[in-house]
Amino acid sequence: MSATPPSVRPLITEARTFWELIELRAAATPDDVMLLDADGRWFTFQEIRDWAERVAAGLHARGVQRDSPVTWQLPTRIETVVASFALSRLGAVQNPIIHIYRGREVAFCIRQTKAQMVLTAGEWRGFDYGEMIERATESMEARPDIVDAYDSLPEGDPSTLPPPDDPAAVEAPVRWIYYTSGTTSDPKGVRHTDRTLMAAGVGLTIAQGITTEDIGSIAFPYAHIGGPDYMVMMLVTGLSAVLLEAFVPAEAVAEFASHGVTRVGGGPAFYSMILAEQRKNPFQMVIPSLRYLTGGGAPMPAELFFEAQREIGVPVLHGYGMTECPMITQGAWNDDDDQLSDSEGAPIQGCEVTIVREDGSVAAVGEVGEVRVAGPMVFKGYTDPALNSAAFDDAGRFRTGDLGLKRADGYVKLTGRLKDIIIRKGENLSAQEIEDVIYTHPKVSAVAVIGLPDRDRGERVCAVVETTSGHEPLTFLEMQDWCRQAGLMNQKIPEQLEHRDQLPRNATLKVLKYQLRDELS
Repeated sequence: MSATPPSVRPLITEARTFWELIELRAAATPDDVMLLDADGRWFTFQEIRDWAERVAAGLHARGVQRDSPVTWQLPTRIETVVASFALSRLGAVQNPIIHIYRGREVAFCIRQTKAQMVLTAGEWRGFDYGEMIERATESMEARPDIVDAYDSLPEGDPSTLPPPDDPAAVEAPVRWIYYTSGTTSDPKGVRHTDRTLMAAGVGLTIAQGITTEDIGSIAFPYAHIGGPDYMVMMLVTGLSAVLLEAFVPAEAVAEFASHGVTRVGGGPAFYSMILAEQRKNPFQMVIPSLRYLTGGGAPMPAELFFEAQREIGVPVLHGYGMTECPMITQGAWNDDDDQLSDSEGAPIQGCEVTIVREDGSVAAVGEVGEVRVAGPMVFKGYTDPALNSAAFDDAGRFRTGDLGLKRADGYVKLTGRLKDIIIRKGENLSAQEIEDVIYTHPKVSAVAVIGLPDRDRGERVCAVVETTSGHEPLTFLEMQDWCRQAGLMNQKIPEQLEHRDQLPRNATLKVLKYQLRDELS
């Protein structure tokens, strides 16, 4: 790769709130295109800013004020970005929920945040989100205002709006709550400020080396923690991006090619799907304008990096982050192949990464330990304060629960996890929650749910069960139906079922999941 620095747009890094960043970008490049979609629509930075302010007035007329909690479960659309910007203009507390979550999880999030309003996609891709949220909230004493915001947003007169958040405030208020399944049955609410998310986005921007010729893309769920990461990068640099509601590989590569997109990704599953499209036509680049694949959310096999480089002709700039710390490390535009393929990248600007031994001391270079992080991009604690003491160490560093090492060049390589979670396509799934459901089946006397390495998903969900005496073994279809009836979202339903006469256990009868992983991997 070339070591020549890219020609970059002037960066806007002095903003302290999302709305201030939007205002500064609209003032700097008002007529530059910001967002495009597959329907042929496009809007400039100024048009998006003005639209968001009108929507803010419409939401304000419906009762949304500063600090009002608002949940939204919307697909990746221009309207979704505008609605989120409008909530930032009002200083509301946003709770984005990815579209794959269903009634059980959504109800928990709405109840815990005490959402005053829920923005929904209505009926989208064969599922009625509005009806689901109506059912999920019907027993609540203070039911939220449910608004269909798929293609119609309430608008009003911006002159009626109160002032936005004060960018100069010493203490930045919590303005975002993202939920992650983590290691417990109930989702954990992760509290972020504009400044924590912007610190992550600026760090991503610096590593990515955006040029004046770049055109980006967002085909992953905008409600994911990666959404604000990418949006900050766009606003800081003036990058435009193509938005896709759903990633259908053949349609996506055609759309990206037609717009001259240069940066595509979301995670290893996206890389694999684009690679599969390229293999259908090996003698012609499916996205001729492409410069990089980029993303995160799950470990990337080194093999996938070299396949993409060889067959698509571009490197993969892979990163590492989590809901609690959206960006930790990131592969950079000027990294070499070894750094890009054999690590998660270097720590982003401002992020302090420490590898800690089990006894709490700092590990040596190349020694495996727990990855702990500190810096302005780390979250401000969980919505349940009882979870906070275990989340941070005595030095104030966040315990990621991931195992890794620091290479001699300072780059971070992950090697495993302390936490019993499964990371499937970038989403943290609680093994315990899935086990609790499967255990209730009469044919199951014991169950262990584990994550197994999977090239496309990062990990796939595998259930290993003991059969209740006197019963026939649980079938795969029976397990799937049972999980669906219990209200688990599809992504949590195991994709593999194994039977054992006895699960491996230690002297205290705790199931030894590592033995199952080793055996089945």
